[in-house]
Amino acid sequence: MIVGTAGHIDHGKTALVKALTGVDGDRLAEEKARGVTIELGFAYADLGGGAVTGFVDAPGHEKLIHTMLAGAGGIDMALLVVAADDGMMPQTREHLAILDLLGVRRGIVALTKADLAGPERREELTGEIREALAGTGLSEAPIMAVSSLTGEGVEDLRKALAAAEAETTAREAAGLFRFAVDRSFTLAGVGTVVTGIVLSGRAALEDSVIVSPLGLPARVRGIHAQNRKASEGLAGQRCALNLAGEGVTKDAIHRGDLILAPALHAPTDRIDVELDALPSEPKPLDVWFPARLHSHAVETGARIVPLQGPIRPGARSLAQLVLDRPIAAAVGDRFVLRDVSASRTIGGGRFLDLRAPARKRGTPERLAWLEASRARDPAEALAGLAAVAPVDLSAFLRDRALPEAALPEILARAGAELVGGLALSGAALEALRGALGESLAAFHAENPDVAGVGREKMRLALKPRLPKDPFLSFLRAESAAGRVVLDGAFLRLPGHELRLSPEDEALYARILPQLLGEGRFRPPRVRDFAQEFGLDEREIRRLLKLSQKLGRADQIAHDHFFAREVTQEMARIARRLAEESADGWFTAPAFRDQVRNGRKVAIEILDFFDRLGLTLRRGDMRRINPHRADLFGE
Repeated sequence: MIVGTAGHIDHGKTALVKALTGVDGDRLAEEKARGVTIELGFAYADLGGGAVTGFVDAPGHEKLIHTMLAGAGGIDMALLVVAADDGMMPQTREHLAILDLLGVRRGIVALTKADLAGPERREELTGEIREALAGTGLSEAPIMAVSSLTGEGVEDLRKALAAAEAETTAREAAGLFRFAVDRSFTLAGVGTVVTGIVLSGRAALEDSVIVSPLGLPARVRGIHAQNRKASEGLAGQRCALNLAGEGVTKDAIHRGDLILAPALHAPTDRIDVELDALPSEPKPLDVWFPARLHSHAVETGARIVPLQGPIRPGARSLAQLVLDRPIAAAVGDRFVLRDVSASRTIGGGRFLDLRAPARKRGTPERLAWLEASRARDPAEALAGLAAVAPVDLSAFLRDRALPEAALPEILARAGAELVGGLALSGAALEALRGALGESLAAFHAENPDVAGVGREKMRLALKPRLPKDPFLSFLRAESAAGRVVLDGAFLRLPGHELRLSPEDEALYARILPQLLGEGRFRPPRVRDFAQEFGLDEREIRRLLKLSQKLGRADQIAHDHFFAREVTQEMARIARRLAEESADGWFTAPAFRDQVRNGRKVAIEILDFFDRLGLTLRRGDMRRINPHRADLFGE
């Protein structure tokens, strides 16, 4: 369990931690000289239950709120300190508001310096404190009178904390590793060391990690968990990590950085949030309101963009935060906003979407997406999001620090369907199938002499508009189910089929042998067939164009048609040449030699592939376009 102190300056936080643990949290010479905590202090002790409890001792001065915030992120329990001689002070109330914004729901109020107050004063202060706690997450927190000087109540407080330690459940360690840095320093003979709290997952010795948002690779060379040497650090523990790697120094890693599993590195500077404005705000928060963002130990400038109109004091609303610089974060992380002069706390809340758009951020569809993002359970969130729009599952898992192994269960509980890396609701998938069938039927009715619709044209016409790869996965699944027919780059319904008249079939039967066999790579042109059969060129051209619509032939160049199976064979040759090439590029002469044709016809064939996007050209060199490599695949 990690306990964080909070309260006004000189109310006895450090002295109380020392009385509980025997450790003086003030480690700087200036702190000891002035008797004031300036930096975060840390202490560890077994309070009697056999487990090690960590204490984060934060400063209470109003100018050091940013330091208090750096230590408050990730704590399990708050120890709110109120001195009996002063009572509730401004910084006490601000610290209490911050704890509430950070979602801290477990805590104890220590009425310190109890030796300076009699029964009546204690009763008066208890009422004052209870009134301040009302409406916050600590409204039911016990209030315990203690004196670090006389020892009164210290043992009772220690027992209460030990009981809370026993009730603390281990955080989920199955997620991916996230570690919030609050200190970075160098130890002689050891190297670079960072300290902080493991927010999720676990890290073991020799694990590869990323320092984010910088993107610096590192390796975990040593671990101390809860002030003890360990082989791994787990979610909920306060740890020191000895990091190694090129460029890994104390100056390269800063307070506020996150140490992450490599898959999680994806910094962001635009985040949509759920924002609670404190009732103490003098006026509503409007567009582009400047603030300082604090989340875990990170601090940066931000602009507030309300998404549902100005946010009134005491109200909760959706907003977008536009940051001065990218940060590492996760969906669900808590944050606090303070004014730019660092004189007051404005509000705070939770991150909902790390990939917020710069445009159309307040549309009904976007607001519906954010409402669904409010769900804390991943499966519930996915179900809600998939009902609004397709969900990129890789981004969904990454931004929530979830492992890929969790996906099948989440999909099952959400009732969502997997389509090429996207999650769609069952209703959305059925609607997409219905729209595809209706669109194809309408096209066939309007174009009875056309074999099918272009695949890309159909993708752009359907809603929701899927990216190319997921759309192809969707079409392949529909084809496997017998609902559509994939014919190269075209689509048609299974029941739709163009047919030649008996006369055209007879003429095509005379033409086909010359499109196949030994001369298949150099077939006669339209004029050659017309001369051979004694027919008008226009009649031959009409028939061959119709055969192209039927998928039997392809017009490679003007009046030069090839059988479809020959086109497929030539596409295989081009793919093979690319595969056999060291860099994937091949020449027109190499292709010409394979099809045993003249240079002019070989170039016409390659130009045809270029137009359709099967090949990409650079000078006299070509390579296969990976996005259209399946064209003319059998």
